[in-house]
Order: sequence, then C-alpha cells, then structure tokens
Amino acid sequence: MSLLLYLLRRILQALPVILLIIIGSFLLIKLAPGDTVDALVGDMGGADPAFVARLRQEYGLDQPVLVQLWRYLVKLAQFDLGWSYVYEQPVTKVLASRLWVTLLLMLGALSSAFVVGVALGAFAARRAYSATDNVISTLGLIFYAMPSFFLALLLVLLFSVKLNWLPVGGIRDIGAFHTGWKLWLDIATHLVMPVLALALIYLAFYMRLMRTSVLEVMELDFVRTARAKGAGDARLMFHHIMRNALLPVITLLGLQISTVLGGSVVIETIFSLPGLGQLAYTSVVKRDLNTLMGIIFLCSIIVVLVNILTDLVYAWLDPRIELK
Repeated sequence: MSLLLYLLRRILQALPVILLIIIGSFLLIKLAPGDTVDALVGDMGGADPAFVARLRQEYGLDQPVLVQLWRYLVKLAQFDLGWSYVYEQPVTKVLASRLWVTLLLMLGALSSAFVVGVALGAFAARRAYSATDNVISTLGLIFYAMPSFFLALLLVLLFSVKLNWLPVGGIRDIGAFHTGWKLWLDIATHLVMPVLALALIYLAFYMRLMRTSVLEVMELDFVRTARAKGAGDARLMFHHIMRNALLPVITLLGLQISTVLGGSVVIETIFSLPGLGQLAYTSVVKRDLNTLMGIIFLCSIIVVLVNILTDLVYAWLDPRIELK
C-alpha cells in the first residue's frame, strides 16, 4: 500500500512538470519562423495567397498563439494528439509505428553500456593504477571524446564497406520478407551498429564512474570490517562493495534517458532507422507541429517514468533509503 501511495504521489507531482514542458515547447516552436502551411506550400512549389489563407484557417493557424495553445491542451486532455499533416495519419498512430524502434535502440544501447561499463569499471578498480587499469581508462577516454556521428561513420566504413558483415542502414531487409524468428534476427542484425555507436559513448561514463565509486567504497569502514571477519574477495566485491558502488551509477542511468533520446536523433538519421529520432528531425524540417509535440509529450512521459523506476531501484539497493 505504501508503494502504491508513493507511485500515485510521484505521478501527481509529474503532471505539472509535463504540462510545463508542453507549454514551453509549444511556445518555443511557435517562435521559430514558418509553420505547417509554409512547408506544404514550399513542397508544392508555391500557391495562391487565397489558398494559403484558407489552409491556415482550416488548420487553425490563423488564430493567436495562446488560442492555439489552449485548443491543443484541450485535445491533449482528451488524449488526442492531433493529426499529422505530413503523414496524413493521427499522430498517435504515427508514434506507435515508430516507438518500438527507438525503444529497441535505447534499451540495447543503455543495457549493454551499463553492464559492460560496470564490469570494466569494477575490474579496473580492482587493479587500480596498473597497466590494465591504464588501458581500460584510456579506451574509455577515447570513446568519451569521440562524437557519436563520427563513431557511427567509422563503424559503417569498417563493418559495411570494408568487411561487408552488417547492413548499412534500415531496420530490416524489406525484400527478404522474413517472418517469425528470422524477422527478429534480421532486425537485430540491423541494430548492431546503431546500438554499438550509441552504447560506446555511454559505456565510458559508466566505466569511469563505477571505477571511482568502487575505489571510494573499498576504503569505507564497513568493508574493512567485513574483510576482518574473513569475508572472501568474491563476497566482499559483489555483496558489499558493488551493491553500494552502484548507487551513483544508477542515478546517472536514470538521468541519461533524456540524453539518449536526443542522441538517437543523430544515430537514427545516419542509419536510416524509422524511429522517433528520425521522425523528430522530419517533423522539424516539415514544420509538423502536432507530430513534434506528440514526440515531446511521449518522451517527457518516458523520462518521468524512468526516474520513478530509478528511485525504486535505489531503495531496493540500499535499505536505508525510504520511499516517502
């Protein structure tokens, strides 16, 4: 019951945050030059001023900005994200067709970066200031300093152009007509390079933070006490040290969800993945306000839910933390 009350309270606290994000994003987008009608007329190569005015009236763009904002919030309260004028579909349907690609990319990149980064960080801390530690730290610094788009291009050059092991882009081989497990294997093959390009950047974060955290926890009194009582190295590391050293890494993982969503725009564009990142880029270029606002709304919900989940994991790792 206490857990349910905590979740309910956090969700209620998140509603004003999401509302402020929606209002701020809507007003910032309206400050940018151009709108949906300008993009449509540009694609048509021009149009009669009367036709343009009629389009603005049909789309409600002839009204003041505050009136447009109020109409959008009323629709949003009814779980209506509007109509995509570019894709000629409801925004909800457009987002649903793209969301799974971005989620696969995010989950693959973050989970692999977290697991490998934590393992390498703990391994480097156990051999602090040795040659192994220096090699791992140097590789982490290289990946941290390398831009994601440059790393993605290097992966394409190596694995697609030179070795011809992996497909250049897309989410599946459309001409193969795979089904069942062959389809998911095809999708996994297409996601190898995008996940790797996105994961290596964040792997460096987790590795360096985990190394520092493990070195700090190893010097605490309770670790010395456990070692004096005869605790073995494996029990000492997994039961005492890593359980406490993971706390700041879990915090970073929760905070980087929004960063990964932003980074997916570049990765999805380079690898032609039909996800939310590429959809956001297209919506900005085409001035598709409803679709762009739907992406912002959906991403804000994902970030809020992940932060709530992070707090729950925090309390599970450290029994001293109470959910209030």
